[in-house]
Amino acid sequence: MMTALVKLTRRALALACLVLGTNLWAEAPATTALLQHPIIGPALSLAELQAYAESQVPLMPKVTTVAEWEHLAGQMRREVLDKIVFRGAAAKQWREAKTQVDWQDTIEGGPGYHIKKLRYEVLPGLWMPALLYQPDKPAAKMPVHLAVIGHEPVGKAAPYQQLRCIHLAKQGVASLSIDWFGMGQLRTEGFSHYRMNQLDLCGVSGLAPYYLNMSRGLDILLALPSADARRVAVSGVSGGGWQTIFISSLDPRVTLCNPVAGYSSFRTRARFPTDLGDSEQTPNDLATIADYTHLTGMMAGRAALLTFNSKDNCCFATDHALQPLLDAAGPVFKLYGQAGRLSSHDNFDPGTHNYDLDNRQAFYSVVGEEFFPGDKHFAATEPPMETEVKKPEQLAVVLPAANTDFHQLALALSKPLPGPAIKSPKAARGKLAAIVKFTTHAVAASQAGEETRGDVHATYWKLRIGDIWTVPVVELVKGEPKGTTLLVADKGRGSATAEVDALLAGGQRVLALDPFYFGESKIVARDFLHSLLVTAVGDRPLGIQASEVAAVARWAAGQFKTGSVDVSAVGPRSSTFALVAAALDRHPIGHLTLTNPMASLHEVIDGDLSVSDKPELFCFGLLESFDLPQLKQMAGPERVSELHSTVATAESGGPVKSKK
Repeated sequence: MMTALVKLTRRALALACLVLGTNLWAEAPATTALLQHPIIGPALSLAELQAYAESQVPLMPKVTTVAEWEHLAGQMRREVLDKIVFRGAAAKQWREAKTQVDWQDTIEGGPGYHIKKLRYEVLPGLWMPALLYQPDKPAAKMPVHLAVIGHEPVGKAAPYQQLRCIHLAKQGVASLSIDWFGMGQLRTEGFSHYRMNQLDLCGVSGLAPYYLNMSRGLDILLALPSADARRVAVSGVSGGGWQTIFISSLDPRVTLCNPVAGYSSFRTRARFPTDLGDSEQTPNDLATIADYTHLTGMMAGRAALLTFNSKDNCCFATDHALQPLLDAAGPVFKLYGQAGRLSSHDNFDPGTHNYDLDNRQAFYSVVGEEFFPGDKHFAATEPPMETEVKKPEQLAVVLPAANTDFHQLALALSKPLPGPAIKSPKAARGKLAAIVKFTTHAVAASQAGEETRGDVHATYWKLRIGDIWTVPVVELVKGEPKGTTLLVADKGRGSATAEVDALLAGGQRVLALDPFYFGESKIVARDFLHSLLVTAVGDRPLGIQASEVAAVARWAAGQFKTGSVDVSAVGPRSSTFALVAAALDRHPIGHLTLTNPMASLHEVIDGDLSVSDKPELFCFGLLESFDLPQLKQMAGPERVSELHSTVATAESGGPVKSKK
């Protein structure tokens, strides 16, 4: 009874402190200094993540025959499409939908070619604008080319995109030039690449629209009356380079691809942060099936020109990106007796991130070799054609007034979620653990120093969680503790002085933890892109955080012989992973206090958040099966308290209103 009263009094005091926006205890600079004392330093979390991600990426299999490789490649292709690209019921339905095409007006191009405007339905309600550059006098059998664009604000109107399509049209190749999500005519917030993860939260692959955009483009090209299905090319730069290798490797209809400065192995990306790609390039679980080395190898039997830039000022520079791909895929091409069909081009003029003349002419040379062998009329040299480049408004395609975007798709998908409740508590916990990739870790603790300031004593701990992560913990005591509370905060332990002082005044030993991605464990540069890398190799940031909270709670219960420890989480993000930990590992966690939690995961989608804002909240399929009220029920509602502060913080976004 006495322990319960102490806890009740402490929570009441903390609640009064937070709600009134005042501190019932004098501000304690000493506490802040102790909380902010460095323990693991700024580099360790990144080093551990790099080592972990690299170790999870599959190596190329050693095969000795074409038949063996084709069996493996076919299996990987099916699994990537079925388990990664078209994951979720809605994505499977989109896959089966017919390609709807709306042909619009034809405009004059230049000598020898014309441009047809069109739009096509990527999935029901989502239309993509496109341009078909077509020879005025096509051959009876005409090569076709899908021209994909990367991170280019003007999209298909980019001069280098136009020039490539113009030159190929003059050589007898029809090119379909398409916009991209978030670019060109689709340059809106709703098509931001980091909003595709809203679909992931609903259990539907946000990658599906990207793939369908390209595959439906190929459908249109191959439906042309004179299209030659044996001569099908795809090319693009940057994000267009990623699109090129992705569709070409997975769609056997493509016979020649030229990705330009668009990708590297996941192992390379782990060590070169410049190569960390956006959400579509690092989709959930891709690396559990195939690396980009495997995708490159899947081009064997066809032709691939890998173009990289020697001084690339963006990403995928030649010196680190190219050779691992050649080393991995080269032996497969040799099995086919076609080593020369895997070629590369290293651009030095200008050598920066580009698809300028030198890179385009390298592509034309391979087009000539593959599609026009021995044809003296095919020109791999591009003449000056700048006068034929048109302004964006001349190339604009009429789109529907209401064109469904990622956010609108997610809003529709999320309405009925979560689905039916899982009746068995054991089954529910098993399902939740599988979704977040929860792991029960052993903890190896080592002291990293101690000090006393005023009447507060601090012990600094390095805790090794399993054999992967190291997290910092500051143990603070004032007098003789009556209990132990583990504290986590969205802005890191150094931001939680008021909460820690309240707990210390209530007689608690405080263990201030910075789990994965927070506080001292936060990766300094490109943080959320590293978080995406974690999802690509099969893990989930939310599960890592919840697993660490549960592991530290278990360690603390044994270390201080308390049986269990309370947990205090400050902010909507920390509250979410602490709640997951309490739902999955009930024994070491006594009472859970959530300060400014979300009321529902629907707030992520209703608030139109992107994965760059709060990466762990976009855990694939979580909302499909569970919302936060269900997690509270699993944790035990009698064990969960909520506080709502009037003091907003920049990181947490301030108090979160409950969703009615």
